[in-house]
Amino acid sequence: MGWNRKVLRVNLAEGTCTAEPLNMQWADEYLGSRGLATKYLVSETDPKVDPLSPDNKMIMATGPLTGTMASTGGRYTVVTKGPLTGAIACSNSGGFFGAEMKFAGWDMVIFEGRSPTPVYLFIENERAELRDASHLWGRSCWETEETIRAQHQDPLIRVSSIGRAGENQVMFACIVNDLHRAAGRSGVGAVMGSKNLKAVAIRGTKGVSGIRDFPGFIKATSEAKKVLAGNPVTSEGLPKFGTQVLMNVINEMGALPTRNHRDVQFEDASKISAEAMHEKRPSDGKSQLVTNAACFGCTIACGRISAIDKTHFTVKNNPKYWGASGGLEYEAAWALGAANGVGDLEALQYANLLCNEQGMDPISFGATVGAAMELYEMGVLTQERIGLDAPFGSVEALAKLAEMTATGEGFGKEIGLGSKRLCAKYGHPELSMSVKGQEFPAYDSRGIQGMGLAYATSNRGACHLRGYTVASEVLGVPVKTDPHVIEGKAELVKAFQDATAVFDSAGICVFTSFAWTLADVQPQIAAACDGDWSMEKLATVGERIWNMERQFNNAAGLSAKDDNLPPRLTSEPAKTGPAKGMVNRLAEMLPEYYGVRGWTPEGAPTPETLSRLGLS
Repeated sequence: MGWNRKVLRVNLAEGTCTAEPLNMQWADEYLGSRGLATKYLVSETDPKVDPLSPDNKMIMATGPLTGTMASTGGRYTVVTKGPLTGAIACSNSGGFFGAEMKFAGWDMVIFEGRSPTPVYLFIENERAELRDASHLWGRSCWETEETIRAQHQDPLIRVSSIGRAGENQVMFACIVNDLHRAAGRSGVGAVMGSKNLKAVAIRGTKGVSGIRDFPGFIKATSEAKKVLAGNPVTSEGLPKFGTQVLMNVINEMGALPTRNHRDVQFEDASKISAEAMHEKRPSDGKSQLVTNAACFGCTIACGRISAIDKTHFTVKNNPKYWGASGGLEYEAAWALGAANGVGDLEALQYANLLCNEQGMDPISFGATVGAAMELYEMGVLTQERIGLDAPFGSVEALAKLAEMTATGEGFGKEIGLGSKRLCAKYGHPELSMSVKGQEFPAYDSRGIQGMGLAYATSNRGACHLRGYTVASEVLGVPVKTDPHVIEGKAELVKAFQDATAVFDSAGICVFTSFAWTLADVQPQIAAACDGDWSMEKLATVGERIWNMERQFNNAAGLSAKDDNLPPRLTSEPAKTGPAKGMVNRLAEMLPEYYGVRGWTPEGAPTPETLSRLGLS
């Protein structure tokens, strides 16, 4: 449908909901979702704002392909200034919430100010109003979604909410929709909690209309779906194994960060892998994986629906966790498992359920636990301080710390600070495996050199979804590059970063890029949207979005000094595997990257670059 051309502005302090027209000039320059929402944020928000103050704004936005028949067209984005990093926060989620926003007639919802009391936003097509949420405060995301649907007597309402983590301002709190889909990184849930906004509930019945060239759109989406169906990753690997298909692959190539990145291979990787999720348990003869699942409009269906072992010590006396629910994906399984040396698949699923239930990013949570476990083994943290014995590999410690962090009790409050603040507090900032305060995902950059550069330069802090060079360096998509060399990686990272900005802004899932290039996306956007959407224009839009985010971060006080990696990755060689003896060579790649980007040696876009991109 392109755009609904309509924005909802919600002033939480005044309790008002006001419709306004979408800025179509900006839509033409930034496309939608990530790009367009960021343009609104940077135009209306002081980059130096305290992320948890009422002056910070939070935007939920769809893309022009959200809600359409484009495969994976169910994405929406939350954009704000992130409390975990102090940088731009842009967190993307699937499920069905984004499409419902589009069906209700809205492209974007802008939240400003802070409500004096807990509220939730209810949208039913054109009607939007803030309602009392005092009865929901203190409840989990699961309870909130169930209660709102029952209250409105409508099981088709889509709900996006925070749990206790967001209410307690856990620095990596996320926003959960459809029970186990999440805008997961950078602490967007903490911003939502700081505004006393418990949930957004939407019912849209307007459907999809306004596609510019409907026959052309049908043809373009049909051809693009054929590409997905013909690719072994998107047609076989992801549906059967999900992203967990990577666990054994990355471990074998010596790039699976283990025990807070002290090691690059995990001896129990096979026990927490996709294959292990398929195996039948001795206890009940059932596998943890129940089925795969798809978000709105998705023809890949990489989602995991799992059921935990009812006899496991974490849940044997707690039936509410026995049912089938969101299962482990690769990043969560790594962060809860290998990062802590824990090889108990059921314990990982339990911690994952708690993250879904109370709204926590499992990547940052698990990685922060890994840092705490290293501090414990060093004697910096004690059993008395933590409240339990917490060495690497402790299943009991993982489970208990998940409970404590989810509810904000005891040492859980300190885990909720994130690893950067936790490690600095206890005198060892070097043990935080993060960039700009955001914890690494599941790839050790000593064994995948390009990912080190992608992590260091990511605008939202360490992230695999801002420039997934693993596709090229490991999977050979779209071309195979050597993960151990640095030549050409600056160009590769820039290309992935710019292209991903377009995928995100269109409102589709980045996993399509395992099979699609921009050449597959361009015909769909061109048929759906008014205006000229050539390949050249899309490439410029992606680059413009990246540089706009960088401008915001620089104005917020970040600079080249923040484009770094922990010393462990640049000075401690990998101990085992194909990358044995290697460190990440960021110092050699970064100057070349700045040059390719058209930035100064200090990491700022030059006046010429800004002028070329229309950002000056």
